Amino acid sequence: MVMANATFDGSTRRGGGFLKALFLFILGCGLAAGGFFAGQYVTRTTMSPADEVLRLIEETGPDGTYAREEEPQRVPRELPDAPLFVTQYYEFPDPLTTNLKGSTRFLQLGIGLATQYDQAVLGNVQTHEMALRSDMLAVLSTFTEEDVEGTEGREALSVALRDAINHRLEQLEGFGGIESVFFPVFVMQ
Repeated sequence: MVMANATFDGSTRRGGGFLKALFLFILGCGLAAGGFFAGQYVTRTTMSPADEVLRLIEETGPDGTYAREEEPQRVPRELPDAPLFVTQYYEFPDPLTTNLKGSTRFLQLGIGLATQYDQAVLGNVQTHEMALRSDMLAVLSTFTEEDVEGTEGREALSVALRDAINHRLEQLEGFGGIESVFFPVFVMQ
């Protein structure tokens, strides 16, 4: 005896569940495929990443702003008679930390150097980094809190460090060559 699905009104229904499940499965697959292809269409680019970067570079000027359609005007510039030199920089990889004279506070400094001489000067700095760090710590320990406060104090500290560095390089290599000392990190706590 074959049993039929009975409904509330007493009629019978055969195979409706299978067709409904098949319909929902096909509908779900269609929606998933539509979403996939819509995503592919939206994210599709016709340029390679390298071409895209080149396009962005061409659209922007050297200062990062968008280039104008018109041709830029040249500004005449008078060059000085003295030759121009390239300034080279070197930053010590680790900051110096020391106590200040007569204080419980300490000073942490990042040290950067500048020279307009060739790469040999910076090579000498790297070669003798340990001795230079020792000399800089000795100089720092002679400064008090009040000595390093303000622009004038930092400038005096910069000059003292420059002189100590050049003195050590002259002793070891016969030539200093450091023209400026900078503080990319200056923390007093």
